[in-house]
Amino acid sequence: MATGIGCISGGLDSQLAVALLRKQGVEVVALHVQHLWHPGLMEEGAKPPGVRAIESRGVPIRLVNATEADLEMIRHPAHGFGKHLNPCLDCRIWTLRQAKRLMEEEKADFVFTGEVLGQRPMSQHRGALAMVAKEAGLEDLVLRPLSAKRLPPTKPEREGKVNRDLLMGFSGRTRKPQMALAAELGISEYPTPAGGCLLTDPGFAFRLRELMDHAAPTVADVELLKVGRHFRLADGSRLALGRRHEDNLLMEKLFQAGDVRLEADRMAGPTGLLRGKASEESVSVAAGLILRYGKARAGETHPVRVEPVGGERRILEAQTADDELAQRLIIRPKEKA
Repeated sequence: MATGIGCISGGLDSQLAVALLRKQGVEVVALHVQHLWHPGLMEEGAKPPGVRAIESRGVPIRLVNATEADLEMIRHPAHGFGKHLNPCLDCRIWTLRQAKRLMEEEKADFVFTGEVLGQRPMSQHRGALAMVAKEAGLEDLVLRPLSAKRLPPTKPEREGKVNRDLLMGFSGRTRKPQMALAAELGISEYPTPAGGCLLTDPGFAFRLRELMDHAAPTVADVELLKVGRHFRLADGSRLALGRRHEDNLLMEKLFQAGDVRLEADRMAGPTGLLRGKASEESVSVAAGLILRYGKARAGETHPVRVEPVGGERRILEAQTADDELAQRLIIRPKEKA
């Protein structure tokens, strides 16, 4: 019996690739990479619903944490970025190298992915598919079951370990063929397409690029970018404000030594996380922004609780920031005229 190592995201395409090969009797071991750019807060061992669905069908899952590798790819993208800040080719090569290592450990026969020819402009055209396999040291050993009939036969197909006739020839961005195949295979639990990688989101990519202009980002810094509104203050410190109650709760996990917590006293509003060596003037500006996005009226003065992590809380009488200041300091792409 042949064994394949499947690089899976948990999306529809990777679930279909797993199902097609198992239907042929191929033994599958799935590899799921936890990227720092996942929309949710990263937790060790966390699995998206689609990955859990694959696991529930008896497929063993191996998890790899790509946090530090992600930051290195952003700092030094050997193959450049996509439309925003997404090093797609570097990411695919890195993932396939992890799959190659697992293939050798498991004494498996090949690696497969859920990629569809032409689905993504940077990483899923013919040249890119061939290049990433070669650079990962897996030339001729990466099978794409959903587009196999539109690509040259791989070694496992030529050797009869996989029946090419039972694979698909999908191409392009439409998902209708995949959805029809999912119904045929009894797969109903899969996420709607939403880009997946936050680096393809213009707002997140802009905030990350702005962060990189000021300092080398840490994992904690990038996690904070996923939450709320962000402001760059005059002294270089950065303020994050929760947009809603859920943001405020998530932010509780992100405070670290050196940060300052700000909240309006006896008034509903956002939690603020101030990071960097903030001057007293910036603390005052941050307090004013807390009030601006809370319930305070323009020009109104109100007490704000200021509490350095591990330090003593104090009350600061702050004046509500005006709209002009808030718009000048907020970190977001400028609107086109």
